[in-house]
Amino acid sequence: MPDLTAWLAALEERHLANLTRAELTRALRALSSVYVERRGKIAGGAALDGAGKRAAFALFYGPLHFLTITEIVRALGADRWTFDTLLDLGCGTGTSGAAWALACPAPPAIHGIDRNPWAVAEANHTYRDLGLNGAARVGDITRLPLPRKPVSSTSAILLAYAVNEVSDTARPALLDQLAARAASGTSLLIVEPIARRMSGWWDEWTDRLAPLGGRAEEWRFPAILPPLLRDLAKGAGLQPRELTARTLSVAPRRSSS
Repeated sequence: MPDLTAWLAALEERHLANLTRAELTRALRALSSVYVERRGKIAGGAALDGAGKRAAFALFYGPLHFLTITEIVRALGADRWTFDTLLDLGCGTGTSGAAWALACPAPPAIHGIDRNPWAVAEANHTYRDLGLNGAARVGDITRLPLPRKPVSSTSAILLAYAVNEVSDTARPALLDQLAARAASGTSLLIVEPIARRMSGWWDEWTDRLAPLGGRAEEWRFPAILPPLLRDLAKGAGLQPRELTARTLSVAPRRSSS
């Protein structure tokens, strides 16, 4: 695990420049309510609909996702997969892609795509602050074909906490693209919350990716949080004892062509 102290300090300085700690705590409570009780509103942008919630996301959920993805990547052995480009679809603030990249002996270049301009700007901050070769841009992953990889490169695709936010009508086309890329040798990692109530699509995706080597797994890791996250969680009445998630993953394979 890299030393995240400087990155977290930069986050705190930037996002608390115009907010008090009390305002941030209230925003984190509201944001947690959206995630736990009203997940259906996330796709409509409720998680990032104000400066307070955006700061709470950047300071709490972003680092929490970083810690979770780091543990998952190591448990899967995905830090040893060979690729030089990471395509982070629905990249959010960039922390999930950054976690995977930093877990690798030679961090890959990251290409992030997200529909939210604030999240894209924050992702570019994340890449710079963590010393990564990465760039994020605004885009809708349900409307654009996945970028083609150069013949000479190896690539991996990450969708962390993103597929749930794709509409039911757009999700099949996204699955078609991902399955085609996995069949051609691209590594794939899909991460979602462990609760299934908002993921009626999960079994279909698992069945589709299984013949390509897809594995569905659930994860629980002890939540060893940095002081900033512990303080924020305590102030908002949260008690994250575990880092939990479930994954669909396809490890590298040779092209069948």
